[in-house]
Amino acid sequence: MPNTAVSADRVVLPSAIRKCETAKRITCVVDGDTLWLNGDKIRVADIDTPEISEPKCASELRRGNKDTDRFITLINQGPFELHAWPGRDTDRYGRKLRVLVRDGRSLGDILVSEGLARTWAGRREPWCGR
Repeated sequence: MPNTAVSADRVVLPSAIRKCETAKRITCVVDGDTLWLNGDKIRVADIDTPEISEPKCASELRRGNKDTDRFITLINQGPFELHAWPGRDTDRYGRKLRVLVRDGRSLGDILVSEGLARTWAGRREPWCGR
């Protein structure tokens, strides 16, 4: 039984979502801009965050872990909506491109305002040396 109840684009988590810890991923957070909901892999389309699975340097890993922890906190603060990314449903890896919105504000924008993410500019930028 999945951990989430999804009605249209509204997501209600009946229990706290955690970081993915096993190969079986149904509902969990991979990193600061990727999560699994009800068996679907979601890429947060409006931001870019540091990598934690294959970081290019130690500072990227530190930033990525901080961002991932904050993302988990934000997601667990209550229901949110998934908004499709205009013009593209999935990325080249098959992840669904979505913007997570609560009370009219993108959760990604919150991460950007806190200095934990960058607004997506169409391509990844390096996090090392910043």
